[in-house]
Amino acid sequence: MDPALLRERELFQKRALSTPAVEKRPAASDSGSHKKKKPKAEKESSSGSKNSSESANGNINIKTSSGYKFGCLAKIVNYMKTRHQNGDTHFLTLDEILDETKLLDISMKQKQWLMTEALVNNPKIDIRDGTYGFKPKYNLKDKKALLRLLDKHDQLGLGGVLLDDVEEGLPNAAKAIKALGDQIVFVTRPDKKKILFYNDKHCQFSVDEEFQKLWRSVPVDSIDEEKIEEYLKKQGISSMQETGPKKVMPVQKRKKQSGQRKRQFKTHNNHLAGVLEDYSDGVPAKK
Repeated sequence: MDPALLRERELFQKRALSTPAVEKRPAASDSGSHKKKKPKAEKESSSGSKNSSESANGNINIKTSSGYKFGCLAKIVNYMKTRHQNGDTHFLTLDEILDETKLLDISMKQKQWLMTEALVNNPKIDIRDGTYGFKPKYNLKDKKALLRLLDKHDQLGLGGVLLDDVEEGLPNAAKAIKALGDQIVFVTRPDKKKILFYNDKHCQFSVDEEFQKLWRSVPVDSIDEEKIEEYLKKQGISSMQETGPKKVMPVQKRKKQSGQRKRQFKTHNNHLAGVLEDYSDGVPAKK
């Protein structure tokens, strides 16, 4: 090869080595960060839209909760009870009930729940041909019906009737009870609840004084109520059922052992019994 060309080649290589070339390439970290930032932005936008939708539909979420459903049911039952006590005993359709209770804004799903489950299974609601009414424990139309009920309880030995049950089933109960006057008797239980009894005036007669003395001379201190009730059943007499609150027997607590158990410790170094000294009572005095 021509020596002149070789020199030019060597000079070209030196110039190439002396001038560094900078090549621009897209950084791998930048491309990765762009890729990672996209899902974050998408998440932020989706969470923002979700929060906005929740805030916009806040009322719907409250109204679809179970607490709201049962609140509507309680409102309907209380309304039906109040109108029954006021003398409005005719039955209503569900739309009429929702209109009068101002619950027209409930959803179709909740309305279907009321028709198929809630009102059908409620013990205080009576259904007739797709209409609804209140169902009290004693369905009483007037004061005569109340007097017949109390007389029946008296004849069968069932005791009295709670005033709460009478007020629930008898329209304008206070007025009817006041009109009956001394034909009924009030008794207040220990829990302050009042019970109505039939006042049978045929039982009001004078008893001979000699018979009263014989009656009072019979001792009954050794006989408890269970034995008296058992005797009456054998004679074919039914005793009056107790209407008062049932007494709950107190649960007997276990007695704690007075003496604490002594803790047992494992003994060690038995082979040094004669060498070791006991310092549990303090340091012994020097001899």
